[in-house]
Amino acid sequence: MATVINMPRLSDTMEEGVVAKWLVNKGDKISEGDILAEIETDKATMEFESFYEGVLLHIGIEEGETAPVDQLLAIIGEEGEDISGLLNGNAEAPKEEKVEESASNSAGAATIPEGVEVITMPRLSDTMEEGTVASWLKKVGDTVEEGDILAEIETDKATMEFESFYNGTLLYIGIEEGQTAPVDVLLAIIGPAGTDVSGLKDGVPAASSSAPKEAAVKEEKVEKTTVSSGSDSSTGGRIFVSPLAKKIAVDKGIDLSQVKGTGENGRIVKKDVETFTPSVAVSTPASSKAATPASTIQTFAPAGEESFEEVKNSQMRKAIARSLSASKFNAPHYYLTIEVGMDNAIASRKTINELPDTKVSFNDMVVKACAMALRRHPQVNTSWKDDVTVYNKHISIGVAVAVPDGLVVPVLPFTDHMNIMEIDTRVRDLATRARDKKLTPQEMSGSTFTVSNLGMFGIQEFTSIINQPNSAILSVGAIVKKPVVKDDQVVVGNTMKVTLACDHRTVDGATGAQFLQTLKQYLENPVTMLA
Repeated sequence: MATVINMPRLSDTMEEGVVAKWLVNKGDKISEGDILAEIETDKATMEFESFYEGVLLHIGIEEGETAPVDQLLAIIGEEGEDISGLLNGNAEAPKEEKVEESASNSAGAATIPEGVEVITMPRLSDTMEEGTVASWLKKVGDTVEEGDILAEIETDKATMEFESFYNGTLLYIGIEEGQTAPVDVLLAIIGPAGTDVSGLKDGVPAASSSAPKEAAVKEEKVEKTTVSSGSDSSTGGRIFVSPLAKKIAVDKGIDLSQVKGTGENGRIVKKDVETFTPSVAVSTPASSKAATPASTIQTFAPAGEESFEEVKNSQMRKAIARSLSASKFNAPHYYLTIEVGMDNAIASRKTINELPDTKVSFNDMVVKACAMALRRHPQVNTSWKDDVTVYNKHISIGVAVAVPDGLVVPVLPFTDHMNIMEIDTRVRDLATRARDKKLTPQEMSGSTFTVSNLGMFGIQEFTSIINQPNSAILSVGAIVKKPVVKDDQVVVGNTMKVTLACDHRTVDGATGAQFLQTLKQYLENPVTMLA
């Protein structure tokens, strides 16, 4: 049976999209995962992949055309299949056809009552295979309007708010808080109040039963905190709190039942926890104090006894493992290291930072120097594919940022068109939102080169794994004061080592060495980067 594909909502603010380019033609055979088209949204141009297999029978929006979300984009089915009924229907027919087919595929041909919408675990990033429901912001029986936030879902890249595209009542929740489920598993059902959806919820695949994430990760931690067990009479015993606010509260030992939320529907957000001042505690009776020492005695294991603890891997941790393993095992890495004199850079940075409202870092100077060096050495700004080497005409540098769960790489689009001050402002904003898990997938995709800096930790030299599909990544060490030779005299100088990891399939040794020489020239003469 033919599958109708509508214009997808690829960002939380997207209302319409432009088909920038079709990568397949009518009549082509399509496999799941194939890129169908490049779609320009209000935030970026993104690749849109197929979740179905078959033959491309119809293209509903031509290249360059703009169409609203949910308008007919394409139809995939069996070769020679009659799709005239789909093409002759009204504007809502494609959407209904798709919903009905999805239900028949996953719910054993269950009939969907009128006005009912089946919502499955969404694919919120291009690499997402499964998601974890961090928290539900609506409960069964609540009225839901289009645009309301239903839940916070942890993907392999970030924890994101998932909004409803429908109006109605939340009739059923298929994945509880803390549960992990693959993409397309039943997440929720919305429809008119009182509608019987037992046939749908029994037929659609549900999340496998598992203990809540918090308990699976660390039972001891749950026993020692009251953060998730507080009550609130205004919400029927449940506290609405964002994952980040909950984590901060755990770290600070704050009882969330005492915190007043300022977010939507009284939801506790980051600033509420950070600005919370606990009330003065009631003095403890003497009898309770006498019992305290005995209750807090900690028993230590005898010397030599083995112990361990299993902590459930987060979606981000698993995604990092997959991507870095694939890069290291598939791309033949080699490494080139060069030492850069930083005396002029130190002096230039001091002068720049004396300007009002200006503060740039050495990392900003490195990013700017890389962008300029990539312009002179385009071979380093490439990507390997089995049959072609892609030369990226644009330069977009990713900056590795450490976050509590691992590592993310926010991207500076068109970095070579930014000055150092613009780079600093943008990097600070992205790094802050990365640590708060507020980055969008678009802000973490599209890099052509990556910079990783551990100099702030005192690391003088290290190597990195290439961030695919880039061909190279630069590892930046600490600035070290040491004896150096200048004009045949040994003097005290400041130096910094940088190491370039290259994919030998695209970047030869001489090319990588020439890139580093150019980078060194820019960093040792910062005035050349101030244009």
